[in-house]
Amino acid sequence: MIKTVPTTPYMDQRPGTSGLRKKVPEFQQPNYVQNFIQSIFDSLEGYKGKTLVIGGDGRYFNPEAIQIIVKMAAANGFGKLIIGKDGICSTPAVSNLIRKKKTFGGIILSASHNPGGPKEDFGIKYNIGNGGPAPEKITEAIFARSKGIDRYRIEDFPDIDLGKIAAIERGGMAIEIIDPVKDYAELMEELFDFDAIRKLFKSGFRMVFDSMHAVTGPYGKEILENRLGAPEGTARNFRPLPDFGGHHPDPNLVHAKHLYDLVMSDKSPDFAAASDGDGDRNLILGRGIFITPSDSLAMLSANAHLAPGYKGGLKGIARSMPTSAASDRVAAKLGIGSYETPTGWKFFGNLLDAGMATICGEESAGTGSNHVREKDGLWAVLLWLNILAVRGLSVREVAEDHWKTYGRNYYTRHDYEAVKSDAAHKLMSELTAKLSSLPGQSFGKDKVEKADDFAYHDPVDHSVSEHQGIRIFFEGGSRIVFRLSGTGTEGATIRVYIERYEADPARLDLDTQKALADLIAAAGKIAGIKAHTGRDRPSVIT
Repeated sequence: MIKTVPTTPYMDQRPGTSGLRKKVPEFQQPNYVQNFIQSIFDSLEGYKGKTLVIGGDGRYFNPEAIQIIVKMAAANGFGKLIIGKDGICSTPAVSNLIRKKKTFGGIILSASHNPGGPKEDFGIKYNIGNGGPAPEKITEAIFARSKGIDRYRIEDFPDIDLGKIAAIERGGMAIEIIDPVKDYAELMEELFDFDAIRKLFKSGFRMVFDSMHAVTGPYGKEILENRLGAPEGTARNFRPLPDFGGHHPDPNLVHAKHLYDLVMSDKSPDFAAASDGDGDRNLILGRGIFITPSDSLAMLSANAHLAPGYKGGLKGIARSMPTSAASDRVAAKLGIGSYETPTGWKFFGNLLDAGMATICGEESAGTGSNHVREKDGLWAVLLWLNILAVRGLSVREVAEDHWKTYGRNYYTRHDYEAVKSDAAHKLMSELTAKLSSLPGQSFGKDKVEKADDFAYHDPVDHSVSEHQGIRIFFEGGSRIVFRLSGTGTEGATIRVYIERYEADPARLDLDTQKALADLIAAAGKIAGIKAHTGRDRPSVIT
C-alpha cells in the first residue's frame, strides 16, 4: 500500500560535488532521508517502470537507508531495483552496473573516504544513466525541490532481506539482490592481461592490498587472490565494517602510514596499494617509493597501451585543475588532447562521453578511465600490475624511467582540515582581492608571472563553472593553487597545492618537501595561512 506522508523541508540539503554528506545523526532526523530521496525522484523525468541500481560502502546506517529507498522507489513507480548483497557495492561497480545493465540511474550511499560510525559521516549521491554523478543542473534541481517539499511517497511493506542473492517482488516492483563483485570482476578481465599478472605472482612477486575494512575488500579478495592467484593474505582488512574498524578509510600517507612504513622497511613487498571507503581512490607504493596521484596518472597514461583494453591508444587525458601538469607532458608527447577541469569527477563525464578523453585523474588519489564514469581505485591498482608484469620493472624503475623521459613535476598538497568556516572564507576572499597585484612580485627566487581565479569552459556543452580555485603561476612553470574542499562534513578544509617542474637529470631524486620548501614558504606568506588559521603546519601532507 502506498502512503503519502506530509513533511516539512530541511534547508541544508544542497548536494556537493559528491552528493549530500552529513553526520549520521543528521540523516537520522525525522524524514531527513525521505525528504532527500523524494527530492531526487521529483527532480527526475521518465523513470516510471525503469531500473535503478542501489549500492553503498557498508558504513553505519547503510542498511537502514537502503530499506527506506527501496520502499520509496516502489511507491514512486520504479519498475526494478538492482541491489548489491548486504547493500554493498563500490562506487565504480555501481557505475559499471548502470552502464552494463542500461539502467535509468543509481543511488550510492557513501561518504567516500570520510570516517564511519554512529556519530561519523554518511552520504547519498545520485548517478545518471551514463553511470556518472549527476550534473549541476540536476543537483541544483534536487536542492531547490528539497526546500519546498511537503510530502513523500512510500510503500508499506516489511524490510527486504539484503543478505541473500535472490530475485523478489515487492509493491509491484522487481528487486534483484546480486553478487556485487561479479560484473565488475568480469569487466576487469576484459581490460587487463590477467595471464601476465598471474605469471607475475607465480614468479614470487609480493604485493599488499589494504582495503581498510571498506568496500573493496570483497573485490580485492576475489580478483587478486581468487582470479589472479596472489598468495592468501595479499588482500588485507578485506571485511567491510560499519565503522571501518575505527579507522579513517582514506588511502593517504597519514591514514595509511603503516603501508608507507612497510615499503620503506627491509620487509617491503614489491608493490603495495590501498583504496578508500567506497573504492574510488587509490594509494600506490613500491619498495622504497611513494607514487603521487598526479605522477600515477601520468605514468598510467604513458603505459596504458600495454593493457589489452587500451592497446589502441588514448583519445586524450583529463585532469582536475589542482592536479600536477605531469600528465600534460604525456599527452603532448602522444599527440593527444589534454584537458584541465574543476575538481569533481562529474566534470570528466562530458569529455568521456564525447570520446575526447580516455584516462582521467585527480590529485586526491582518484584515477579512472572510460570503462565507467567514476574514479576507480582497484582499476588503477590492476593497471599498475599489468604494467609491472609486461615491462618486468619495479615500481621505482618505472617511475625513474618516466622522469628521465618527461622530467619531474615535484608536487605536494597541504590540507588544513576543520578550519572555522568564517576564517577559511576570509582567507580566500582576501587572496582573491590581491590577485591583480601579485604579478611581478618575487618570493625568494620565484617571481609571479600571473594569477587568476580558475573558470572552466566545458568544450562539450559550453557551460561555464567559475570560482574553482585560485592559481598563482611563477616564471619557469612553478605553481601554487588554493581552494576550499567540499568533501568534509565539519568546518572547512583549505587545500594548498604546490608544484615545481624539474628537467635537470641530476635533480630528479630529491626529497619532495625540500624541493618545494621555497614555494611552500611563499604559499604561507601570500595567503597569510597562519594569521587566518592559527596553524603552524597542515593537518595532512600528501
